[in-house]
Amino acid sequence: MASKKEPVEQRQYKRFRVRDDTVVIFRSPDAGMGRLIDISVGGLTFDWVTSEVLPIEATKLDICWIGGLFILYNLPCQSIWELSIYESPPTSLHTKRCGLQFGELTPDQKSQLEHFIQDHTTGEVQAQDSDTH
Repeated sequence: MASKKEPVEQRQYKRFRVRDDTVVIFRSPDAGMGRLIDISVGGLTFDWVTSEVLPIEATKLDICWIGGLFILYNLPCQSIWELSIYESPPTSLHTKRCGLQFGELTPDQKSQLEHFIQDHTTGEVQAQDSDTH
């Protein structure tokens, strides 16, 4: 009889839960906006609502604090995983959760990202608290 194995956390960086008033705005070839869930120096997780069933293909994104100030601008990224968490058949809307990995960041972007994590997060996400995989 096979024993049940616990999932192993494979992320390289510590993740931090983000305040509810922060959004991700993704750019071409997709354009849209989602609610930022957690972030690390290597990437982030966000939820978004779409009528599309196609996967997100964002290559650049902005992170905006709803107070109107763009905290981080034009960050290179790539989609690592995506899953549907809710579908609303009458309206054909899909709520998705997506994990993005940052591409090569400039020194200024790295500094701003570290500042954002320090000042705009509510604490570290523990592996057992993860609902993103």
